[in-house]
Amino acid sequence: MRGRLLAALLLLQGCANTEFAVPPGASDEARYEAAYPYYAEFCALSEIQKIPGQGVDIGSGGPGGHSVLYLNGVCRLTDAGYPVITLCDAPKRDEGVGLSVNAHYKNAIWTATEGRDFFFRGGLAPGQPVNAITYAQAQSRAKTQGILDGVIFHKDALADRPPTMSVRDYMYELSIATDYAVAFGRDRYCARVPLDRPRMARVVNFLNDANAPYRIGAEDFVWNVLENNCGHLTHNALATVGVWRDWPVERPLLESAFDFPVPKNEFVNLMRRTNDLPIANPAAIEADDEVRTQLLEKNWLPTRPGGLAEAEPAIRPNSLYRTNLRLIFFDEPIFGHYQQNFDAIFKDPRYTNLAANSAYFTSLYERILTARPAQPTPFEHIYYDHIAAELADMTK
Repeated sequence: MRGRLLAALLLLQGCANTEFAVPPGASDEARYEAAYPYYAEFCALSEIQKIPGQGVDIGSGGPGGHSVLYLNGVCRLTDAGYPVITLCDAPKRDEGVGLSVNAHYKNAIWTATEGRDFFFRGGLAPGQPVNAITYAQAQSRAKTQGILDGVIFHKDALADRPPTMSVRDYMYELSIATDYAVAFGRDRYCARVPLDRPRMARVVNFLNDANAPYRIGAEDFVWNVLENNCGHLTHNALATVGVWRDWPVERPLLESAFDFPVPKNEFVNLMRRTNDLPIANPAAIEADDEVRTQLLEKNWLPTRPGGLAEAEPAIRPNSLYRTNLRLIFFDEPIFGHYQQNFDAIFKDPRYTNLAANSAYFTSLYERILTARPAQPTPFEHIYYDHIAAELADMTK
């Protein structure tokens, strides 16, 4: 408990309202999906503040927020009676699943919602409000999907259920704006990671395996902000394809208190990982054990084209949720660097616009190849061949 309190106090040092600079061109889904039919999208979500008296009172989420993961080109097995995902036959427009971890769950660590638009916006068109009607429509659609089929909630999560409401209806009330239709009540900052089909298959297998012990009742899922939170799963899903190292769960409390995934930190870390590794410096790549291994064994570098950011506030007009929301960094209060890096992401179009991002990497790859030595070392030979292949793939 003391570790949790200390972590909370440290987190609050970075507490501030979210700020938005929604970039032009970042929502060009058709062009993006044509270039990258398989991609993972990590999103840091703000706190949630439901207006009292509007539906079930869910309290107020903390400023540390929530994190979710959207996987384009992945489908939910609708007849499994439990959250299970698989690769789609062939990616189609808006065909993917959004995954969310929730402390309410007892026999699952994540659930899956079909369709990017419904997962994020509850199917609402731009300008359409969140009100009692659209709120009920989103819940009805979620029930039709069967998002919570086979999922059992912890008893304490159901303790405040009104006696006139069914358990199933109450579960969907608790989950809306957290596990589906997230923009009904939360701001979001998202970072995309383009993948190919084999890498996406590894992510899918990892996630299904993560749910397996809870499905069969071998364990109960117990969420813990320091030792096993929503960020651990999203981080480790991307670790399976070499984006970064995995983040161990269930570590000793004192160790976890100063080193656990925080959604807004993860957004910045992922954007820097997919855009800002020193890939123009072969010596730096060779000196980084983790990155060198990815290049030599997987012919892949985390920094590559397509790692775009997007920001979107909670839907307005909104009669059910407050929309002046907070999302914080866990950062050293004086010398911390997260806010500076965050601001840089939304100032430079190469982080947010597909055309600018492609132009940046094309130019970067061309500059790298002009420096190719006449007699490269064995590592340099692999490195320059990889860069040449990436450039050829972009310009074909």
